[in-house]
Amino acid sequence: MASIDPAAPSRRRGKSFLGLGVAAVLLLVAMVFAIRYGAASLKLSEVFDGLFNLGNVFARQVVWDIRFPRVVVAALCGAGLAIAGSILQAVTRNPLGDPHIFGFSSGAGVAAIALLLLAPGYPTGLLPVASFLGALLAAAIVFALAWRGGISPIRFALAGVAVAALFTAISTTLIATSDLFTQAVLSFLAGGLYQVGWTGLWTILPYTVVAGLVAIVIADRLNILALGDDIAASVGLRVERTRLLLVALAAILTAAAVSVAGLIGFVGLVAPHVARLILGSDERVALPMAALLGALLLVVADTIARVVIAPSEIPVGIFTAIVGAPTLLILVRTRT
Repeated sequence: MASIDPAAPSRRRGKSFLGLGVAAVLLLVAMVFAIRYGAASLKLSEVFDGLFNLGNVFARQVVWDIRFPRVVVAALCGAGLAIAGSILQAVTRNPLGDPHIFGFSSGAGVAAIALLLLAPGYPTGLLPVASFLGALLAAAIVFALAWRGGISPIRFALAGVAVAALFTAISTTLIATSDLFTQAVLSFLAGGLYQVGWTGLWTILPYTVVAGLVAIVIADRLNILALGDDIAASVGLRVERTRLLLVALAAILTAAAVSVAGLIGFVGLVAPHVARLILGSDERVALPMAALLGALLLVVADTIARVVIAPSEIPVGIFTAIVGAPTLLILVRTRT
């Protein structure tokens, strides 16, 4: 009989805290670099002047008015998409779970574009609400198509891909028949943070923070769901109610990101898998790690998008796809 190591739980906790701490530090460093570099590079002292010194007008304008809110939005969007991906992978027990692949992002995008076209003068706060309704509609359609006495991971994935294609086609049609500004259209379809500022930050902050914290607090239920519906029900978990709550949280997080950053793919696919590779499958630590890694990925990708052909920009979704597409192919080969 194998002996039980009483120190193992303490070592696991120490590894988890160390991993989360390192990820948080890397994210902070990436955010500082993102603020420093762009069309005009700044010294580190100018970054701090822009954040804390009202006397340096140039640094204040570049840092506080332009780059700082954009970097925070990138971090929030990345974290939200990563948490949404973690939820979808656990709820469906499908390693290919991602809000972009499963159509949630496309549903949110259709609603956002429709609101922009039908009510150009809409209040800012309506955009994430409309996006949430679109994401929830996409989720409902996917669930309806995948349900046959239960959720099959393969049926869910296939239904999600089909719904994503349908809603993407609708979005493209709406844009092609409208007079929307070309740069904004490209930024939305490929995913980007072009001209995102304080308005975008205040738009998504409450949705992302509240939904993300709720997801982290109830992450233990993801562990139970991963065991299967029968086992989860046998330990007292209300499976369908829990699944509905978790999918709603994923829809909120996806909608918030789409409402300001457009259709950014693969963040929700890559970050959860890397988090589990580092810390294991316990969602109580893997979920916050995925959030940090998702934020880190999108901050780095957005920095590259701004710098590589400055002063012009490349849609950030191109860089997340460069990372995510090979990851998807590897998962298809090894996990399905």
